[in-house]
Order: sequence, then structure tokens, then C-alpha cells
Amino acid sequence: MSHEHFRKEVDESGGGSILRRYSSPVVSAKTSVSMKYELKNLATGKVAELNALSGTLGPDALDISHLVRDLGVFTYDPGFMATASTESKITYIDGDAGVLLYRGYPVEQLAAQSSFLEVANLLIHGSLPTNAQLREFQTSITRHTMVNEHLLRFFQGFHHNAHPMAMVSAVVASMAAFYHDTMDTHDPRHREIFAHRIIAKLPTIAAAAYKHTLGQPFIYPRNDLSYCANMLNMFFAVPCEAYAIDPVAAQAIELLFILHADHEQNASTSTVRLAGSTGANPYAAISAGVSALWGPAHGGANEAVLDMLDTIGSAANIGKFLARVKDKSDSVRLMGFGHRVYKNFDPRAKIIRAMCYRVLDKLGIGNDPLFELALILEEIALKDEYFVSRKLYPNVDFYSGIIYSALGIPRSMFTVLFAIARTAGWVAHWQEMVSDPHMRIGRPRQLYAGSRQRDYQPIAGRLA
Repeated sequence: MSHEHFRKEVDESGGGSILRRYSSPVVSAKTSVSMKYELKNLATGKVAELNALSGTLGPDALDISHLVRDLGVFTYDPGFMATASTESKITYIDGDAGVLLYRGYPVEQLAAQSSFLEVANLLIHGSLPTNAQLREFQTSITRHTMVNEHLLRFFQGFHHNAHPMAMVSAVVASMAAFYHDTMDTHDPRHREIFAHRIIAKLPTIAAAAYKHTLGQPFIYPRNDLSYCANMLNMFFAVPCEAYAIDPVAAQAIELLFILHADHEQNASTSTVRLAGSTGANPYAAISAGVSALWGPAHGGANEAVLDMLDTIGSAANIGKFLARVKDKSDSVRLMGFGHRVYKNFDPRAKIIRAMCYRVLDKLGIGNDPLFELALILEEIALKDEYFVSRKLYPNVDFYSGIIYSALGIPRSMFTVLFAIARTAGWVAHWQEMVSDPHMRIGRPRQLYAGSRQRDYQPIAGRLA
């Protein structure tokens, strides 16, 4: 960024404000101040000086914490498209370049060489573990996968067709009633116990939700299996016969979990932080994250991809469907393509695409009509100038939905698996926030557009 004098006219009519930028020496602070901006109200002449805070990567962020005091105004940013709500050292995304880093490590390298539990350990602790540290972490997770029997009985109170996300969210919140003796957020040991406990037990809770929808008995976790293989066993094993875990299926789940482990300040992570900033117990914060992830615009996007393919029906209808997508007056959307953050190819999609083809080939279902349709749609969209010019490339949700479906996982469980993976990131962000001595409760402001103050009218005198 240039340190030359900069002036931007925000409102040339004489009202409004102007923003000037001046170079400033870098100072030692929580984050360095690279320069200072001046925001001036042109109508009153009042001025606010704003520090530009520089991180290690990415754009500077203007410190507007004194704006109300200096000028008596809020900032307005619907959807928080240009607002940094916190400082974090966990994940970095460069959407234009298609870059995703976990603690500085490219996700491509982690996906090729790491395991999900190693990535979870990295996100939580900040650096790759040694052999001894990783073994200790894996052992702790493996030996805490069982849940209290009384907690399992909660599932008996849910209707058989309750959505699994509703059950998972409720049961996670209820964990606070069972582990209340280790929920002191100021105690580092309690925070560690919580982190291990929620990562270990969420697959067991998810599997119990799935078995409840099927009316099948719960399958207990096995300590001789890896994290992802154990989850598959709890999902698909039954007491009456042995279940053989397909190594390709376990590898596919492992890859998906690594790619979904964290994604910076997304909607569900921000929800976890906001809930946790109140001092609420960590299980309540994670439960809030599960609920936020449930939305079709967030974690439910891969389920929406399969629904879209059902709507298209066959390859013969793709042309007609894409024409509707291009029609601005039509509400039809191309699900699984494009991303709010990535303005290039989603780096996770590049990785998962190869696994998608591998799973279909291994299971011998590449000629299934649904999967054939998905691959034809992908091929056509990647060659269509309308989508290419708008950088609407297949994202991670497009391929993950296909993989989950190929593995026999029902669509209602897609977001649950996403929640299992994202718990690693939620825990890392929660721990980072509550251990920050400068933490404050989240309290967004608003631009009020309602009625001005008015007097109460007795009902007899009100007009119809």
C-alpha cells in the first residue's frame, strides 16, 4: 500500500465527510499501525483520526472504535462485507487469489499430508504438533468418544422424523448440564478439557441422531478405529452383522473434514464468538454455531446442490435450467457454484474434485444418473462464458454433496458432518477469544429507521 498523501471526496456537495490518508510510522502494538486516516464532516468541520491497523497478510483495517466519540456517527455495513469484527491468528483467506491458510499452512499441503486430528490440533494450538504431542491428542480424543448414557436417552424424546441438526444442536447445548464442573472459561485446563470433549463426542452424538431417524440401536464408539473410520462405523454398523469400513470412504471423510475445519469469520464462527463473548458456557456457544450452520446459505449448501440436481432431472434439461439461471427475472440459482469470498476457483474444490472422481470410481457408481448429471453440469458450466466471466466455478459444496451421497449418507446428515468438521475451527476461535484479555461482549449497532417517539393512545381513541 502506498504511503503517499491520499484524499477521497465522499460527498462533493459540501455536506457529508472526507477521508484523508497520511503515512505514519509503524508502532509496537497488538497490531501495528501502518498509517493514519482523517475522516472529516464537511458540514461541521469536526475531524476524527483513524489508525489503519496492519496484520501479517491482507488489507489494513481502520480502527473506528472512537468514531462515535469523535463524530457521533456509526458505520453502516450490512452483512459485514467490509468490517473486521476481531483480530485472529487462525485462518487467512485471499479470495481473489484462491488462497486458504490454516495457521499459515496452505490447505492444499494439509489435505495432502495431514490428518483431521492433526489439523484440529494445529488450529487450536497454533503450530504443528510433535509426534508425542499428536499421539497424546489422538489418545485423548479416542478415549473420550463415549457420551453419558443419560445424555443418549435425550434422543428418545425426539420425534422419529426430527431433523438431525435440531437434535445435535439440542444435545450439544445439554452437555452443559453434564459437564458443568469443567466450564470455567478462565481456567486453561477447563478450556482444554472442553476442546477435547466436544471434538471427541460430536461424531458419537451425530451418529446417535442418525440412528434415531432410522429406528436402529445406537452403535458405541471403538477405540481401535481412527476418528473418521469410527464415525462411519457408528453410522452404518448394526449389531447383527460385521461392518467392513471402506478405506476410500474413510479417506474421503478425512479429506472433507480437513477442508471444512475452518473458514475464517464465517456466519457460524462469528455466531460462536458472539455467543461466547457473553460469557455463556462453551457448549451453548457451539450449539449456537450448529444452529447457524444449519442455514441453506451456509452449511446446508451441499444439500441444496443435490436438490437442484433432482430438479433438473436429466442431462436433456440442463440447457433449459441454465437459461433460467441466466434470466435475471427468474429466481432459479445455480447451487454449488461461486462463493461470496472466493473470486477465483475455490482452492478446496480443486482438492475435493479429484477425491470425488476417486470415490465414484471406487464404488462403481459413476454411471448413476444423479452423478452423471452432476458431472455433465460441471463440464457445461466450466465452458459457458456466462459463468466463466462471472467466476462462477464449482465450489466445495458442489463436490462434497456428491461424495456424501455416494457414500450412502442421507442429505439430512450433510450439514451434521459439516458441523463435526467445523467444530475444530469453532473451538479454536472460542479459545482464542476467551483467552484474550481485551475481549468484549459483541454488541453491534444499527441504523434505526422506525417511528419517532410518540405517545400512547387509549384503545377507544385509535383510528381503524
